[in-house]
Amino acid sequence: MRKLIFGMNATLDGYIAAPGEDLGWSAPSDELFQWWLDQERSISLFLYGRRLWETMSAYWPTGDQQPGATPAQVEFARNWRDTPKVVFSSTIDEVDGDARLATGDAIAEIARLKAEDGGPMRVGGATLAGAAMRVGLIDEYAIVTHPVLVGGGTPFFTALDSWVNLDLVETRTFPGGVVLTRYEPRR
Repeated sequence: MRKLIFGMNATLDGYIAAPGEDLGWSAPSDELFQWWLDQERSISLFLYGRRLWETMSAYWPTGDQQPGATPAQVEFARNWRDTPKVVFSSTIDEVDGDARLATGDAIAEIARLKAEDGGPMRVGGATLAGAAMRVGLIDEYAIVTHPVLVGGGTPFFTALDSWVNLDLVETRTFPGGVVLTRYEPRR
């Protein structure tokens, strides 16, 4: 059975994007970017909602060719292109690169993928991850909290039907006061 991880950058007040889908607050330090790269290298399948897919696919297919790309950004772009992806959407008709489109029941498909043998999967996007959270499919939460308050936007956590008790498994501080907390659901 595969492990399903939900991890993203978040503001101190709990948003993954400020109003207007603004991500300007989340620029990572070199150390944090390297941590994300190391995490992404261990992922065997990315699961994206439409909005996160559109954000990632607008930049990372050619991220290694951008002026001033650091060696870590070059490697991140290559890893992103080479890692298989499933994009969950009923509003787009096609995806490209090493991605396939899933238009049916997202929870059934995630459960099916999770039941397969293979390496860890990362779910990205608050709506898709929220659906997986509500049915208990998330095995790990990695919250990279930036010291900024944006007052609104897209929340990291969506409404749940019941409590989910978590155990802290790691904390780490990065430059600029950014803090990683990793949790696993208490089983």
